[in-house]
Amino acid sequence: MSEPGAVGPARPAVATVARYAGLTGAVLLSVAGWLGGARTDAPITTRLGAVWAAPHGPWALGCWLVGTLLLVGAWWSLRRGAPSGRWAHVTAGLWLLPLLAAPPLGSRDVYSYACQGWSWLRGVDPYRVGVAAAGCPWTEAVSPIWRGTPAPYGPVFVLLAGAAAALGGSLLGTVALLRLVAVAGVLLAAACLPGLARAAGVPARRAVWLVLACPLVGVHLVAGAHNDAVMVGLLLAGLLLVVRHPGQRPRLLFGGALLGLAVAVKVTALVVLPFAALAAVAGIVTFRALLRDGLWVVAGAVAALLATSAASGLGFGWIGGLTRSGDSEQWTSPPTAVGFTVDYAGRLLGWDPNAVPVTRAVAVALLAVLLVVLWFHAWRSLRRLSGVRQRVARLAAARPRVALAGAGLALAATVALAPVFHPWYAVWPLAVLAVAATRATWFLLPCAVASFLTLPDGTNLARFTKAPGAILMTALVLWLAVAAVRGRWRQTGTPAAAS
Repeated sequence: MSEPGAVGPARPAVATVARYAGLTGAVLLSVAGWLGGARTDAPITTRLGAVWAAPHGPWALGCWLVGTLLLVGAWWSLRRGAPSGRWAHVTAGLWLLPLLAAPPLGSRDVYSYACQGWSWLRGVDPYRVGVAAAGCPWTEAVSPIWRGTPAPYGPVFVLLAGAAAALGGSLLGTVALLRLVAVAGVLLAAACLPGLARAAGVPARRAVWLVLACPLVGVHLVAGAHNDAVMVGLLLAGLLLVVRHPGQRPRLLFGGALLGLAVAVKVTALVVLPFAALAAVAGIVTFRALLRDGLWVVAGAVAALLATSAASGLGFGWIGGLTRSGDSEQWTSPPTAVGFTVDYAGRLLGWDPNAVPVTRAVAVALLAVLLVVLWFHAWRSLRRLSGVRQRVARLAAARPRVALAGAGLALAATVALAPVFHPWYAVWPLAVLAVAATRATWFLLPCAVASFLTLPDGTNLARFTKAPGAILMTALVLWLAVAAVRGRWRQTGTPAAAS
């Protein structure tokens, strides 16, 4: 019997065209980076026209558009699976080489990281003051919106940024080391993907391709040196240990510690922990078994958080830094888009409702409820599987798939309902759903669209499409809500069945 989600390998001719089309796209994006990327000597633009009017602006934009089209098209063409896992690894690595040689692409966040590391080295608490107030000599390279904002990242990444600043010395040296840290995170993810896919019964050649060849990984995690690469690598490593060794307490403790380190990079990884606890249960799934095995995962995560918070010398100040992460308001966040649309409608009626804080708060409350629902759904699914008389091997294969799918959906819900969305956030659910979901288009399409949202210098196109983008996003949210309600009616037979 074929494994769930199994598809035939891509035809050799299609795969070859995809490989070299993607490589051409990566080269063009690297050229766009040198012509108009987020270089330290490049001016920070606030108007779309200034991007075009900049030296080499038309060439930079042309290379960016064609390169992104080629890279996204090549990745999408093999979405059902590369010829083999090895072929996927080699091709993805080939695409990353030109991007490694490019200046920061799509964002200036790496300069914020460098300044936060510099601040910590000099005894300044990056969770209390922004990089400008700390006196960082590289502040001019940081985007203006983040110069006065405390660090929203966990203690692990502050330690890594501090080490990069200490060893790198200059801004360029620090950025180069931060990129190496991001590459290490991607390599860790690459090492874990095949094992996770096999544990969940998903073709490894598909999972490896969907994650590593995704344009968001090359452009934002590698070229942009985002710390999401470290979070994703640690997250997948922790999940791999847990799903491979249920019931084995020392390994569950270590797996939980890796998950805790991921949380100590970005707190959003926390939503995965309850599903990892489910995957840790050996044998029949009961509440007692969950306490027996799952608590070891939680204990490892808590220990890692406590240890890294103490090692940074900053305690739990990083929790306070999270409150400023939503300072940016863009329609790419569905709750923010709905708030914008309500504000537009109110102004037409002569009233300013200031709805964005309200819709964001409602979305956070909805996320909390949805995470609980997803966890109990995974719990019931595993309980149902445990109650069916079947071969132990089938149950062992089903448990990782259910737990990983739940974790991936939790990350997807977190991204969709968060107050702010940046394109690289889409990699979080992609990395987990790629090893668990049998249908991929619904989470691949947002990744493809997100690849076009930022220009090489970090200019966010959402800033220039606020009204139409907000209205379209609100229409999409309403359509999805109606579709969900209708789907629920069909399942329950009401009220459609009553008619």
